[in-house]
Amino acid sequence: MSSEALMPVTAEAPSNKQRLFVRYYTGILIDLVVLNLFAEYWSNVFVDTFTTSLLAAIVLQVLLKLTVAAEHWVGGYFKKRPGGFMKFMRFFCAWLILFGSKFVILEAIAQLFGEDVRFYGAFHGIVALIVVVVVMLVAEELIVRFYRKLGDKMPLDPAVPAEG
Repeated sequence: MSSEALMPVTAEAPSNKQRLFVRYYTGILIDLVVLNLFAEYWSNVFVDTFTTSLLAAIVLQVLLKLTVAAEHWVGGYFKKRPGGFMKFMRFFCAWLILFGSKFVILEAIAQLFGEDVRFYGAFHGIVALIVVVVVMLVAEELIVRFYRKLGDKMPLDPAVPAEG
């Protein structure tokens, strides 16, 4: 079968809404996998069912994106102002938002899911949550970097030299 037979009839660029959908869809699936792997292999993370983990992954994705948006907004506010103190405030507020948000996320998970999703261990599970969230963010970043690498001009058939 030729590579032309595999090509779509029209090759329209995706819309911004489609790109946003794929970004969040992929993020939720990555979070789902990470959360379930931790629930299966680490006793400090408990999720009662797959459905609950899917809902928790959606909540985590939304809350993490809101956290990053808030951090960027506050960072932008301080970045516009000159001076060393403003630079310090930018980094301090970014740290405060990123660290403090984990307590908000933990409480939101507790309120929404009760005993169905639990993080155990040091500081009432906040350390376990931070580990899970960091692994989620790292996994998302690795997938994004891999995806971008796929955009490099490479031939479909290794025997055919790349164009350009």
